[in-house]
Amino acid sequence: QLQLVQSGGGLVQPGGSLRLSCEASGFSLDSYAIGWFRQAPGKEREAVSCISSSDHSTYYADFLKGRFTITRDHAKNTVYLQMTSLQPEDTAVYYCAADRKFGILDPLQYAHWGQGAQVTVSS
Repeated sequence: QLQLVQSGGGLVQPGGSLRLSCEASGFSLDSYAIGWFRQAPGKEREAVSCISSSDHSTYYADFLKGRFTITRDHAKNTVYLQMTSLQPEDTAVYYCAADRKFGILDPLQYAHWGQGAQVTVSS
């Protein structure tokens, strides 16, 4: 059974940093592109970042302005989202998702999802 297990959310002050993890269970992430999405209350789920299966290609939403970094550790079967300079508008539930194809920004196209991690940015 394909499972994505997330960890790393929490409460952080504005300007702080968090790292989210997305670990695969029951399958290898090596042949999957991974997308990170977020959903704030009352808003649609939006794409934040993606990484290709080869790690050669990455995507970042324009609104991030270089604050987040997506990486993969193949040995740990895990993809990370390092978030820095967090702002209150970054508050949302963050999800990772897996697909064979890279660069899919429509969350409806993903079949495999993590359980979500709450990120709250507040003083």
